[in-house]
Amino acid sequence: MIDPEKRKAIYVLHKEGMEIRDISRRLEVSRNTVRAIIEQKGEIPDSTRKDKIDIDPELLHRLYDECDGWAQRIHEKLTEEERIKIGYSTLTDIIRELGLGQSKNQRSEQVPDVPGAEMQHDTSPYTLKIGDRRVKVVGSLLYFRYSKLRYLIFYRSFNRFKMKCFFHEALTFWGYSAEDCIIDNTNLARLRGTGKNAVIVPEMEQFARQYGFTFVCHEIGHANRKAGNERGFYTVETNFFPGRTFENLEDLNQQALEWATNRMVNRPVSKTGLIPAKAFEYEKSYLTKLPPYVTPPYLVLKRGTDQYGYALFDGNFYWVPGTKRFDVKVLQYNHHIQIYHKRKLLAQFELPPDGVKNEKFYPEGYPPPPNQPKYRKKPTAQEEKKLRAVAEAVDAYLDFALKPMGREKHRFIRGLYGLYQKIALPLLIKTIKRALKYRITDMETIERIAILLMRDGNYEMPSVQINQDFQQRESYLEGRFSDDVDLSIYDNMMEDEEDG
Repeated sequence: MIDPEKRKAIYVLHKEGMEIRDISRRLEVSRNTVRAIIEQKGEIPDSTRKDKIDIDPELLHRLYDECDGWAQRIHEKLTEEERIKIGYSTLTDIIRELGLGQSKNQRSEQVPDVPGAEMQHDTSPYTLKIGDRRVKVVGSLLYFRYSKLRYLIFYRSFNRFKMKCFFHEALTFWGYSAEDCIIDNTNLARLRGTGKNAVIVPEMEQFARQYGFTFVCHEIGHANRKAGNERGFYTVETNFFPGRTFENLEDLNQQALEWATNRMVNRPVSKTGLIPAKAFEYEKSYLTKLPPYVTPPYLVLKRGTDQYGYALFDGNFYWVPGTKRFDVKVLQYNHHIQIYHKRKLLAQFELPPDGVKNEKFYPEGYPPPPNQPKYRKKPTAQEEKKLRAVAEAVDAYLDFALKPMGREKHRFIRGLYGLYQKIALPLLIKTIKRALKYRITDMETIERIAILLMRDGNYEMPSVQINQDFQQRESYLEGRFSDDVDLSIYDNMMEDEEDG
């Protein structure tokens, strides 16, 4: 920046008739700068931008908190939700001016990329707020190194079968696979050894061959061998999670799919400016195209059927058509199951949403089965809710009695609810207060307490209100003309007992 005194000197020398070339040489200022200062008459120009964008600091503070400080996600929400057009660098300058902090992590190391040579896979555990609870999930990410494509799914747990399902879903979505898939030394695919000496499990080696790639383990401690995948998880944490809410696991995966395969695939990669979708079109000629059909992975499970025709799978009950109750084979796929008997397909069911348990399902086109499954659990949430609403003493007693109980609590609640239905409310409350005083949780003892309170006169039998007009009811008038019941059979039974 040229100081004000020098600017004035340049303009004065120009007014005195000195040529621009001589002014530039004497004051060591470029000729273009001299010309600009002369046009400005030696004055300092007003540098205030007419199109300067003013962002409400409170709005920026709120978005900063919602997005956990990740500037890229803040920029997205400003442009998409608040309709404020602002450059990314301008936004980061404003964030620094407001003292809101800077980026939390450093970038992972990047390595040269070769078209069609490599893709990478890794998992990462997270604890997310899903609905109104904090839930542990495992993120599984597939990354094409050259084109920067991603595919992201979250699971409650991750095992070898889930790994197969993930690769099938991701690779069939893109339709292509790279020659090698770099993984860490996970025992889901590695049999023994590490790095270049690793031996892949034959089952997983055969699985990969169907899709035209090979599993390759990187050396221990060389995590930067799959730096692109690590950078992918960094982007998940800084761009996908911030500012988003998830109702359930299905909603989480739906948003993850849209983010990875629609949003990120069309966004230029920083510095290089590479757009993954366009790079993938170029890389296709170097990749292995998947066959028209690849058999999806599945597990074969043996199940029996109860007397009502239900087979149990993953905590739910599936009705098997027919009247015979034979053992069946359940083929578990990623999103559905098939039930077979002697190689005949009996039924197919879509798997219910995450967290659905103790429910019964039947095939489409069949009426609902009339009977409940034999081993279906009978929850007691409604009975417990009614008991707790009876009185504060009952609520306090349930807090004490149910705390150490496990599965037995359901039987206990049913027993207590049955007592609630059999005796008067004042007697029940007195019984529960005494049970709480002496720390009693045995149902037989609680019932004896109720009997003792009745015998001691602490309980008065409530009077029963009888409608005296019952003799005028139509049903009573019709019934009075019916024949008397013959009770002589009971007299004969008494005589037979005496003779015996």
